[in-house]
Amino acid sequence: MNILLVALVASVATFVGGLFALRFRDKLHLILGFSAGAVAGVALFDLLPEAIELGTKYHTASTIALAIALGFFGYLVLDRLILLHSHEEDEVNMPRGFFGALTLSTHSFLDGVAIGIGFQVSAVVGVVVAVAVLTHDFSDGINTVNLVLKNGGSWRNAFTWLVADAVAPLLGAVSTLFFRVSDAYVGLALALFVGTFLYLSASDLIPESHHRHPRALTTVMTLLGALVLYTVVHLV
Repeated sequence: MNILLVALVASVATFVGGLFALRFRDKLHLILGFSAGAVAGVALFDLLPEAIELGTKYHTASTIALAIALGFFGYLVLDRLILLHSHEEDEVNMPRGFFGALTLSTHSFLDGVAIGIGFQVSAVVGVVVAVAVLTHDFSDGINTVNLVLKNGGSWRNAFTWLVADAVAPLLGAVSTLFFRVSDAYVGLALALFVGTFLYLSASDLIPESHHRHPRALTTVMTLLGALVLYTVVHLV
C-alpha cells in the first residue's frame, strides 16, 4: 500500500475533524470516546506485541518497558509544558491557543513519521498504525480548532491552523522516504509510540469524551473503539 496515500487519508481525517468541530460540537463526545478506545487498542493489541517481538531480538524486556515509559512520560512532560489543557474555563490566552495548535501540528507530523516507520516494519503494521493515526487525527483536528477559538482566535485563524495540522501527517510520512530505522531500533521506536498512544488515550481523549456529557454512551463508544481495533488487528 502506498505510504503517501495513507498519509493523505490521515490529513483528510484531521481536516474533517476540524470541520466537524466547527459544525457539530454537541456530538464530539461520541467521536472522541470511540477514538480513545481505538488509540488504546492499537497500542495494546498491535504495537505492543510487535515492539516485544522485534525489540527483544536486540534488547532486554526492561529496555522495551523503558522505551514505553519514555514515550508516555515524555509526552506528559510536553503536554504540561505547553499547557495544552487549560482547566480555567474563562481564561483566554491567544498565544497559548496558537502555540497549542502549533504543537498539535507537530504531533501530527510525528503521526506521519509513525506511519512511515510502521510500513518499514511491514505493510500490516503500517496499516494498523495508520488506523490508529486516522482515529486520533480526527480528534487532533477538533482540538486544534477548539484551542484557537477558546483562546480568542478568529474562525479564520482556526481554519488556517487546521490546514497546517492536516498537511503535517503527509509531510511526516514523506520524511521517512529519506531515512530508514535500523532493525535494532525498530522495536524501541514502536515501544515509544505505545507509550505515546496510551498517554493520548488515557489523559486526553477519554477525559475530553466524558467532559460534561453522559458517561454511559461515551464509555460504550470507547469499548467499541477498542473492539474494532482488536478485530482489525486480527483480520489484517
